[in-house]
Amino acid sequence: MIELVERNGAAARIKVVGVGGCGGNALNTMIKSGLAGVEFIAATTDSQALAQSLAEKKLMLGPGLGAGKKPEEGRKFAEESSPEIEKMLKGADMVFITAGMGGGTGTGASPVVARVARDLGALTVALVTMPFDFEGPHRRELARNGLGVLKEEAHSLIVIPNQRLLNIANRNTTLLDGFKMADQILLHAVKGVVDLIQKTGLVNVDFADVRTIMTEKGMALMGMGEAEGDNRVTEAAHKAISNPLLEDIKIEGARGVLINITGG
Repeated sequence: MIELVERNGAAARIKVVGVGGCGGNALNTMIKSGLAGVEFIAATTDSQALAQSLAEKKLMLGPGLGAGKKPEEGRKFAEESSPEIEKMLKGADMVFITAGMGGGTGTGASPVVARVARDLGALTVALVTMPFDFEGPHRRELARNGLGVLKEEAHSLIVIPNQRLLNIANRNTTLLDGFKMADQILLHAVKGVVDLIQKTGLVNVDFADVRTIMTEKGMALMGMGEAEGDNRVTEAAHKAISNPLLEDIKIEGARGVLINITGG
């Protein structure tokens, strides 16, 4: 017989940091959704964007005039603010970092945030988007270089190529709608892990399990599937591992898997 496992002790402390404009937008989406059990932190170089953030904690990187689409500027401002970043992240068991690759702040500052989080002993997971093809080869190159740096600092990395938004878009889908789709994927990724840690299930998974699976694993894939009817189990499983917005990563050869099943 399967018995429910009661969780004792303090709950894992989870913080979500939105870095730059794209990261800040994703953060606002999570807050509007009512995602509970986490602490939200906005960090950017743009004072106007920071003023519009819904996060309870905000950090200005640099003088507030942006990074001029230069990752080196974003990194410099983040390095200068390292003591403040450390203060905001202190005490976290797990840190999610959301950002867009290819710009100045997200590309340059997110690796600094990830490094600080790791140095504090937090499980560090980065969730980032890659630019559309029409944004040009220079921005794509900046994004690829930034991704390489971030991969060295975060324990696990989840990548959403915005170009793949076109695969699920229809004629009536606007560019803004596309960005909102990406934000929803980021939301589901964070919520999925938070639910695993904080909600008790028939087969219990706690923070120690999540840390074991996600530490030093590199590129990661996250998905969610729902289905009804006679073939609901198979259909839900296929949907969970074939999300069209996630980078081209196959589950074959994975070094660890976390599965959460909800039925009713």
